[in-house]
Amino acid sequence: MTTDRLATTVGVGTPGNPHDVDEALSTRLRDLALVEIDALLLGDQTQELVAAFADDVADALREARARIAALRQTLGGPEPLNVLDLQARQRASDAGQAGAERVRDRLAAQAEAARALSRLADLAACLVGKLFEADRRR
Repeated sequence: MTTDRLATTVGVGTPGNPHDVDEALSTRLRDLALVEIDALLLGDQTQELVAAFADDVADALREARARIAALRQTLGGPEPLNVLDLQARQRASDAGQAGAERVRDRLAAQAEAARALSRLADLAACLVGKLFEADRRR
């Protein structure tokens, strides 16, 4: 069963919702981190199991890399706190109120992206060593 089919079967949420995508990817990374490579070496077809595990880890890390790159783009762009460079009377105007909403929304979006990026980077960091070890044991 492919990952796409599994996600459709299990139902990770509505398509396109970044929180669901991040949660599904985080779950996948956590699950892969729980695998003990020594346990894969017990029994028959050990080389195939280790190779399949290494391929799955590499695929999950590629997916994490792409998502982290997308999150970094969210963090880029103009600095929301550049409103500090405006005159006080400009910030106090009616248009300033709309600007305050935009700044608040942008800061919240950046904070959410930073949290998601941090979470994915931590989980990916745990898997890199397993990928190298699985590649050595192929």
